[in-house]
Amino acid sequence: LWPHSCDRNGGPGAGPNGRDGGRAVIDEAVSETKAGLARAHAAAPLPWQQSMVAGLLSQRARWPHAMLITGPAGIGKRVLAQSLARSLLCESPAPDGAPCGICASCRYAAAGQHPDLRIVEPIEVDDDGEAKVVEWISVDRVRALTRWAELTSHRGGAKVALIVPAERMNAPAANALLKSLEEPLPNTYFMVVSHLPGRLPATIISRCQRIAAPHPTPAAAREWLAEQGIEDGDFALAQANYAQLRALMLADAEYQAERTTWIRAFAAPRQLSVTGLGARIDAAPRDARKDRLAAVIDWLIGWCADLARVRAGGAPAENAAFDAPLRELACSVA
Repeated sequence: LWPHSCDRNGGPGAGPNGRDGGRAVIDEAVSETKAGLARAHAAAPLPWQQSMVAGLLSQRARWPHAMLITGPAGIGKRVLAQSLARSLLCESPAPDGAPCGICASCRYAAAGQHPDLRIVEPIEVDDDGEAKVVEWISVDRVRALTRWAELTSHRGGAKVALIVPAERMNAPAANALLKSLEEPLPNTYFMVVSHLPGRLPATIISRCQRIAAPHPTPAAAREWLAEQGIEDGDFALAQANYAQLRALMLADAEYQAERTTWIRAFAAPRQLSVTGLGARIDAAPRDARKDRLAAVIDWLIGWCADLARVRAGGAPAENAAFDAPLRELACSVA
């Protein structure tokens, strides 16, 4: 599955270039669930999250019953939330609050099978056991979550629920969640994760303690990508607005090869064959065409944004390798 495009409307939570969200359905779900799932099953936060996690865990005795974790898509909010959840569930935490990694709760959590940890996301499993991304988190999913929250803890400790990305709850689902937030149960914690918190009802936001997920510096993001085997990650980071989990996906060789083909076509508009490019989308497997079209739209918007930057006297952000054709074309941009 290819990375999905981002909305470039500069809405709440937008990234450094005013792009975030949009086909959010699945930017967060794909970028963090697929690229970061193995890391999310581990207890450790990402390197740039460690200081924040330590600070939060030092206040564990005053932990809020509901926490809203916000920030641009693809920077690891889900990983941060799961790291905090592991700490709350640990039965033998270290003096600084970090999970021990060896107790029964830590082992269950690492295997993704902890009975007192529930994750609600826009992903459903079909009858064949295949995970499928869906548009919305339905009210039935949230009602099931609230019923689960009312049950006694299996391990006799905390219970933690994650909702990610929370803006994908439809209106009835958000209303169903509100009841649980208004009537918090002892030792039960909700972590609401969103990169578009402006789309959440004000009643939900007001009942959560808001935490801004830390964003790595460009140097830290490059170092982390290198550790994942991406030696020259600058191009992917630029395309992902320095959201490193999304950059990890964008570094895929097949994805970059197809992107380059389209960018070269944009760079020579007089020779551009709409029919030929359309055929490239049709040549993809049927279940991949929607993602391919979304990616093409994202590339075109990024190209146009770079044209505007160059026309205004700046430098291209996402297509630095095409600086010369961008400057040539920018002369004809009104």
